[in-house]
Amino acid sequence: MSMGISIRASEEKGYEMPLNCKKVECASYEVIDSQKEYEIREYKKAMWVSALPINSSSYEDGAYKGFNILFSYIQGNNEEAAQLNMTAPVFVGIIPSKDPLSNSTFVVNFLLPNNYQKNPPPSTLAHPVELPKQNYAAVRRFGGFISDNEIPLQVLALEKSLNGTKWESSIVKKSNGNAMTYTIAGYNSPFDKENRVNEIIFWFDK
Repeated sequence: MSMGISIRASEEKGYEMPLNCKKVECASYEVIDSQKEYEIREYKKAMWVSALPINSSSYEDGAYKGFNILFSYIQGNNEEAAQLNMTAPVFVGIIPSKDPLSNSTFVVNFLLPNNYQKNPPPSTLAHPVELPKQNYAAVRRFGGFISDNEIPLQVLALEKSLNGTKWESSIVKKSNGNAMTYTIAGYNSPFDKENRVNEIIFWFDK
């Protein structure tokens, strides 16, 4: 069951709840501003499990490797041999390379289920972490399968939609030189072919 996606104000309808959040626990947030091209959310902090950073030239490669590590963890490859339910979304934090000859850094995170929020099973493969580090998020939603070609287009579209808004100055502070860090959120199993929900997220402090 969903961990509580909610809406702060009646006029802020926001994106529809992903279908998968009716089946599994999902990260909790409130919508505080909703526009055609983006929405602004306030997330509640929670415990996630994180794989070690992966350096790669490809999102598809980095996300695949990190996902498999954490999937193994929730399937029982941990010190308690505990099997954890899958949750959503999968967060992939991305620190883009500053030049085309360098690798980007990818950090894959799974939300820990409610019954493991306080006592996640120890593991050498993954470690618990409280997320998000910054509570506020500018979010753009898109469908289909996430690809290396699609991500820059979605990043640019979100940047453009925020230009001239009251949120722009807060998000600019998150930039790292010329490479802005951001997160990709995926709500679906790799085997889902239809109704896929993905999001690009810029985190910031209000």
